[in-house]
Amino acid sequence: MPTRREFLRATAIGATAATLRPGLLGDIPAPAAGGPAPATPRQALARRHRNLFNGDTCVYFYNPERWQPEGGPFSARAIHRYVENLQQNGIDTFLINANASKAWYPSKVVPTVIDGYRRGDREFFRGHAICGGFTKPAEVETFMDTSVLFYNRYLDLLEAGVDWLAETSVACRQRGVAPWVSIRMNDLHGHRNFQGSFFNHPLLKRPEMRLHHSTYPSMAGDLTYREGLNYELREVRDMMFAQIREVVEDYDFDGLELDWWRQPLCCEPNASERTIAMMSDWFREVRALTQRRAARNGRPYYLGMRLPGRLETLKSIGIDVVALCRDGTLDFLCPSGFWRTSWDMPHDEIRRAVGERPAVFGVIEDGANAVPALAPALAVTREIRLISSSREMLSANAAGKLVLGADGIEWYNFYCTDQAKVPGLISDYTLLRDIDRLEVLRGRAKHYAFGDRGFIGLSQPPFEAPPQIPVILERNWRQSFRLPMCAEPADRSLKLVIQVAVKKSDPVGDLPVVFNACWPNAKSIPTDRWLYPSGPLTHHTPDRVAYNYEFPVSLIRDGWNEIVLENGAAGPVTVACLELAVMPAT
Repeated sequence: MPTRREFLRATAIGATAATLRPGLLGDIPAPAAGGPAPATPRQALARRHRNLFNGDTCVYFYNPERWQPEGGPFSARAIHRYVENLQQNGIDTFLINANASKAWYPSKVVPTVIDGYRRGDREFFRGHAICGGFTKPAEVETFMDTSVLFYNRYLDLLEAGVDWLAETSVACRQRGVAPWVSIRMNDLHGHRNFQGSFFNHPLLKRPEMRLHHSTYPSMAGDLTYREGLNYELREVRDMMFAQIREVVEDYDFDGLELDWWRQPLCCEPNASERTIAMMSDWFREVRALTQRRAARNGRPYYLGMRLPGRLETLKSIGIDVVALCRDGTLDFLCPSGFWRTSWDMPHDEIRRAVGERPAVFGVIEDGANAVPALAPALAVTREIRLISSSREMLSANAAGKLVLGADGIEWYNFYCTDQAKVPGLISDYTLLRDIDRLEVLRGRAKHYAFGDRGFIGLSQPPFEAPPQIPVILERNWRQSFRLPMCAEPADRSLKLVIQVAVKKSDPVGDLPVVFNACWPNAKSIPTDRWLYPSGPLTHHTPDRVAYNYEFPVSLIRDGWNEIVLENGAAGPVTVACLELAVMPAT
């Protein structure tokens, strides 16, 4: 394998030609004439970094037909085309993920995901098949065949002397996009076969290095998903610090995100004050690392976390986010849901907890919620709507975060829609532009939703707020729901439509709806369609029926809004989903 210096030299030489743009790289911007310089990271970040895109280790490699349509061995051209696409659609900061459990770039300090792989070696992947849910013999064989094709693309770059992580920074700098790096802190994609999956770091294969008390008796699902590495152990901390130091010191980035949503596992729960202090000191060591790099660069090197919004729950596993923000260790936070996007993240409460110094970004995940949807023309049902194909959902999701004070938007898993391979269900990158500008979003059509309890694989209790949907209403029961929304202009001929979907087998009767304490509205129109489609997913599944209620759009207020449902039916009603749309009045 070539040396690090050879990789960097080959990357620089082999970079696709592009026009250089001066004055980029995440510098704290110069103040306007006579204006004050930014006093906090929040102020500096809000001027330069508002539309952030997080790409995982496979972001270029999932769809070679899209990013390298001419075919041939996978090359740096795909990387440059992808970054060019982001830049053209308004992204100002690209966070590239460098690792899962192992490094996916050609690391010199930690094992990589293709260590030991030889082109065409199908057996290399057999042990990971169960981790992808493939257990039938034919499924396993197909998985191994597709894995060979996929990982050969990494070999193509390796053999050409291209370090794709370094090339990402080159592509960003040539196009005026700030390059940041994201590190997954406890990835468990190989948890169903700790010993046999090629995904797993050697430490993860050792039971004594893993957590043993990160579950509780009522927790359902595959509990090995909670057996992450235990950061109370120095060997674990030293391994992760070595990888972080490598990407900070040997690569050309301007920001580092520690991703604690992959997974929210650090120390054993109910961590002691001593353990919390130990982890805080470790984070400060990472901060010192980024500060040394900033001094060498002559520009800021921002440090932050992507994490659940329940900060006290994180403290119970050793991560004292509030203290780290208030003492200057962290410059930004990206509170999020797990795969399903958050619709009711309390950015206002998080701001009050962490103070004014750090930036707090809103994160748009690709999953709407785990309420199935139907594409009748294709006879396809999907367990989850992927919202990177829905302008209305993306506009609503962003507006709900910005109106509570989010300093910008980070996109996560946006590209996953491309993997669905359903005709008409694709990631629309043009929807990235201006998503951080609330003044642009006002007056647009919007489709708000609620998170739901869904299925276990997309939920991470106790780190996510308890979902408000679904709910069972007995006869004459009332239930209140709250959701952040943005007020709309009065001159755009808009209306608010609230959709309540219930089980088709539930008794039919009055189901009055109240919005922001208005008089109850019991007049509805039954329908089998969603308020807005998500690509070809246009209809509810046959086991549900929805009812649409219209309200004046003037009732919507900036910030939190309240919806109240009352069951006037003869028996209990199960509210499967509750969604709202801002749409043309005619």
